[in-house]
Amino acid sequence: MLEHKKPLIGILPLWDDKRESFWMLPGYPEGVSEAGGLPVILPLTEEPGELRQLVAVCDGFLFTGGHDVSPWVYGAEQAPETTQCCERRDRMEAALLELAIETDTPVLGICRGIQIINAALGGTLYQHIPRELPSGVEHHMKPPYDVVGHQVTLVPNTPLWELLGLETLGVNSFHHQGVKDTAPGLTVMARAEDGLVEALYRPESHFLWAVQWHPEYSHKKDANSRKIFSAFVQAAGGAENSR
Repeated sequence: MLEHKKPLIGILPLWDDKRESFWMLPGYPEGVSEAGGLPVILPLTEEPGELRQLVAVCDGFLFTGGHDVSPWVYGAEQAPETTQCCERRDRMEAALLELAIETDTPVLGICRGIQIINAALGGTLYQHIPRELPSGVEHHMKPPYDVVGHQVTLVPNTPLWELLGLETLGVNSFHHQGVKDTAPGLTVMARAEDGLVEALYRPESHFLWAVQWHPEYSHKKDANSRKIFSAFVQAAGGAENSR
């Protein structure tokens, strides 16, 4: 019998269209592991029974980056710049998110993660920020991705503000889509200098946070990125202990 059971964190898989294969950036499982969790990469499945079983087994879910969210998720026509979508991921993640909220299982969304969470819960997205919200803020930085691309302002008295104890935070940034209209039930925790939503949470959930930047790239050298992973894994540990 295990003396200490680590929180089991289900990580949403990335999909490679050309190779028709699953893949994973190491920063996601590494960030979870360093925070004390046990990461597992999930299958890409839409089967309701399998999704319910995953929710019964996992203590938390990490919604990763990747493809553009399909515009049908938030009731929009597809813009020319929305070219890389994975409808299987969209359907799986929307269904899994619903089950996670229903069971109050902790969720952390990163990049695409904040976008699918917002869209699935009734919000909308900018399909191409340079055209729809032009500004001097660099949202699509060049590598390396573990350095600061721009600043965000944290909203006082929100969980992220309380965790980090900061008014502003330097973040990395690599995306061309983003949150436009915030979904009902979600609250903004941070905005970029041009007003773009950079972090959200769901007050009614034990832990449902999402950020637009990339702690999976910066966690090795940035303490604030590690704090985000730690808050998530600790919340999942509490969920595991309550089962």
